[in-house]
Amino acid sequence: MSGHSKWSTIKRAKEANDAKKGALFTKLARAITIAAKGGGADPDMNMKLRFAVEKARQSNMPKENIERAIEKGVGEGGVQMQEMVYEGYGPLGVPIVVEAATDNKNRTAQEIKNLFERGGGALGAPGSVSFQFERTGQLVLEKGDDPEGRMLELIDLGAEDLEEAEDGIEVYTQPTELFSTKQKLEGGGMRVKSAELIYRPKTNIEVRGEGANRIVKLLENLDDHDDVQKVWAGVGILNQ
Repeated sequence: MSGHSKWSTIKRAKEANDAKKGALFTKLARAITIAAKGGGADPDMNMKLRFAVEKARQSNMPKENIERAIEKGVGEGGVQMQEMVYEGYGPLGVPIVVEAATDNKNRTAQEIKNLFERGGGALGAPGSVSFQFERTGQLVLEKGDDPEGRMLELIDLGAEDLEEAEDGIEVYTQPTELFSTKQKLEGGGMRVKSAELIYRPKTNIEVRGEGANRIVKLLENLDDHDDVQKVWAGVGILNQ
């Protein structure tokens, strides 16, 4: 991994900083509300809610905030929030998928389009980019002092698809197996830093220099939008 960073790694560092500023809680609450609205208030019966609550807890979101977000989703009348997925290309043809939660999809679509265009990219039609990604579960675990040994332990525990990142070891699963894999790894003594469903790029376009700066700036601007929940990109940032 030397000299190479994926957007997913950069984004995790950004999320940690956002959490310190309190900027993450609003997005986490929206994710919980939408999950509860779509599948009910019981995390044991609603996998999407389970993951949303899990991520909120990992970010130290107060319990009362989590409960209030669930109530907004299942309360009488509910919250008129919609989950939207936008696809587009950034500079140098980097494919990007954006998940958003909005109460005004026309406004959000226009604002996301503007961000793409100002960042040197273009918003595409549904399906124009998503074929370059696969929906999968991702767990991030601590590397420890011996990453290679840790990876061998994970393989012994049944992890078949894994790779080392700058900030941990990433384990990939089928979406339906994410929670059971997490339980299995934790039962084997592993500390799971995060677990979520992602859009995993099938390939990464490697960029450096000013092109890399432009792409990261676009991705950060998209991620900072109030309605945006998550941003994925098929890009590898090469150090000079």
